[in-house]
Amino acid sequence: MTPKLSHALEMVCRSDPGLVRERNEDAVAMDPDCGFAILADGMGGYNAGDVASGMTVNLISQGLRQALLHYEPHRIDPVNGRPNALTMLESQIQLANAAVFEAAQTQSQCSGMGTTLVTALFYDNKMMVAHIGDSRLYRLRATHLEQLTRDHSLLQEQIDAGLVRQEDARFVEYKNLVTKALGIEAYAEPEFNEFQVEVGDLYMLCSDGLNDMLADSDILHVLQSNQLQLHDAADHLIDAANDVGGRDNVSVILIHIKAAFPTHPRWMPKLFSWLGNHRGH
Repeated sequence: MTPKLSHALEMVCRSDPGLVRERNEDAVAMDPDCGFAILADGMGGYNAGDVASGMTVNLISQGLRQALLHYEPHRIDPVNGRPNALTMLESQIQLANAAVFEAAQTQSQCSGMGTTLVTALFYDNKMMVAHIGDSRLYRLRATHLEQLTRDHSLLQEQIDAGLVRQEDARFVEYKNLVTKALGIEAYAEPEFNEFQVEVGDLYMLCSDGLNDMLADSDILHVLQSNQLQLHDAADHLIDAANDVGGRDNVSVILIHIKAAFPTHPRWMPKLFSWLGNHRGH
């Protein structure tokens, strides 16, 4: 069973419908004890975007809690040579994808629904990130804000091809056309990346309702101004997006790394105890 991480991770989340949309089709979940955060931005079908995002967040949350009771995320899977953290995330994402895809195929009111997803799992001073679509994860380390995920979108492909400049991206009309999403196909293709975590880091998961409305420099200013008051920072980010139009639902999860959280092999404490008892003998 994985030890609780709430001593090391401070988390807050906010989700707001914005000023234009009738419903909030974003869904968020966080669990500082288990060390994960999940954000999904639903789309498609009458009243179905929130169904897709809600199903996804609930299923992955429940699945990760169960998996963490039986598997240690830092250990390497002997079958495929990958960290258990990646295997756990991938299996839960595929189960959620299958559930959303099945509902979209069999329930007329859910036809065409899907969702973006970004999730972070923390363990052993590391973070495994899985994402699909254009919901993002950023890291503020010292004074440097960096986007750690790469959008799966038509716009990102055009930026990569040199057809659109990065500084013009927020003003392109088709910026919300994603090239990947969860629940659209029978098998999802999320992207996985592992990062080392440092004490003092601040991580932000967000839906495109935030980064479409605010430039990275604006986000950085809010985070730096409220770095140690996460509740205030989250509120101010939502307010700032709404102040400039609030054209979409806007959701944010902030995670502050308060302390290191290494995973020691189980024999280490016993060894240290034995050494202490036998010192000087």
